[in-house]
Amino acid sequence: MDPEVADDYSKYLSLDVILEAQTPLSDHHDESLFIIIHQTTELWLKLILHELDFAKAAIAAEDLGPAFKALARVARIQHILVDAWQVLATMTPSDYLEFRHVLGTASGFQSIQYRALEFTLGRRVESDLSRYGTGGSAYLTRLLGQTSLYDDVLVLLHRRGFGIPDEIVERDWGTAHTPDDDVVRAWVTVYADTSKHWDLYELAEKLVDLEHAFSRWRFEHYQTVRRIIGGKRGTGGTAGLDYLKHALDHVYFPELWEARTRL
Repeated sequence: MDPEVADDYSKYLSLDVILEAQTPLSDHHDESLFIIIHQTTELWLKLILHELDFAKAAIAAEDLGPAFKALARVARIQHILVDAWQVLATMTPSDYLEFRHVLGTASGFQSIQYRALEFTLGRRVESDLSRYGTGGSAYLTRLLGQTSLYDDVLVLLHRRGFGIPDEIVERDWGTAHTPDDDVVRAWVTVYADTSKHWDLYELAEKLVDLEHAFSRWRFEHYQTVRRIIGGKRGTGGTAGLDYLKHALDHVYFPELWEARTRL
């Protein structure tokens, strides 16, 4: 039996649902911009998580070629997200103040997918998962019980005989990985003889590309918020600029950066 096929562009893309999903609560012109930027960001985050799940499975199966493609795609998506902040930055502080009150306690800090991305990359900070509702809390709790992307890479290095300690690859996955000198030495070995370890070298560079792009996204987020609301607290009572500034310092793949110093 032939699979179902689409016969209408609009219906295939559910455009009637997507294009009616913008419901401003004020009459101010720029609220539509604010809504659409954040909605499209959530769609891109959905695709990033889809690609990272694929990459994780490929790495676990030691099928690194498809993983490289997925990770490269994620890095390109992140460039689009960086540009999106520049579009939002065309909104001035006066524009935002016209409708900020209608947001109430709604905050980007409540984004389930952004928290899922952090968990998938390896930042295992539970905070209060109940803020995400029953379904979101269950989803994030499940992610905390699984390997992160970097955990999968460390397990691969362990299987390849690079001296990764057992306690790193056999720990409770709900706990964050802490930087380890044995892991640094493993990456130094990879970078010191790239022809011998080419697939691991390419994997390492894909991870660096990903983190580099993600750090640019976080910086543009910080700068955009700074430009629009300055040092005010965020909606819902979040720390706003202070929280974003603290997030800039987090490193997802620490030994890959330290290895550059050791080479």
